[in-house]
Amino acid sequence: MKYEVVNQPLPVVICKLEPGEAVECQRGAMSWMTPSMKMQTGLGGKKGSGVLGALGKMAKSAVTGESIFRNTYTAEGAPGEIAFASTFPGDILCFDTSQRSIVAQKSAYLANTPGVQIDIFFQKKIGAGFFGGEGFIMQKFSGAGMVFLEINGAVYTYELAAGESMLVDTGYVAAMEETVSLDIETVSGVGNALLGGEGLFNTKVTGPGKVWLQTMPANALAGAIAPFIATGN
Repeated sequence: MKYEVVNQPLPVVICKLEPGEAVECQRGAMSWMTPSMKMQTGLGGKKGSGVLGALGKMAKSAVTGESIFRNTYTAEGAPGEIAFASTFPGDILCFDTSQRSIVAQKSAYLANTPGVQIDIFFQKKIGAGFFGGEGFIMQKFSGAGMVFLEINGAVYTYELAAGESMLVDTGYVAAMEETVSLDIETVSGVGNALLGGEGLFNTKVTGPGKVWLQTMPANALAGAIAPFIATGN
């Protein structure tokens, strides 16, 4: 399968498939496609996982807020093309999970090729989940295939050495390699915490590994435009 991401800051990933190739996505994620693409709705992931597998997928969907069902689009009888557009101004990142496992915020998932395993990723330190702004539960993408993630705003990438850390305002961590750890750090000084406008906590990411930061989290944009909506100006 070939793919390309175009039209930032309102990006779309366009996938070009040979006959028999397939791509999976959440319900409603498809933007446009050629007639040769045929859709099949199911539970997603590996087939034949049985009742326990279905219950596991239901549990994952309950905690991540995503639908239990996935749509699989397959090019049948001829090459096909299908597009998945971002739901927020920003970028779409493409990862080969056979090279590395990626951990991302729950809202980042857009689509994947068969072979990608999507699992719940729990923050090892509860405080990091409750106060770090990234959520106690994130998603882990592993296996052997491509996964496409949508990132809010522009993206800046850091590659952290072992033990090297970066302090990030809450909500700005979009994705990271599984080897990166995430914790929280309290803002020092009562005056700084209460009057500095940065909140009480920062997210601390520590290497080794890459971390992808987003410049415009959805909650930051919502906070910026909320006063104008409230006043009608």
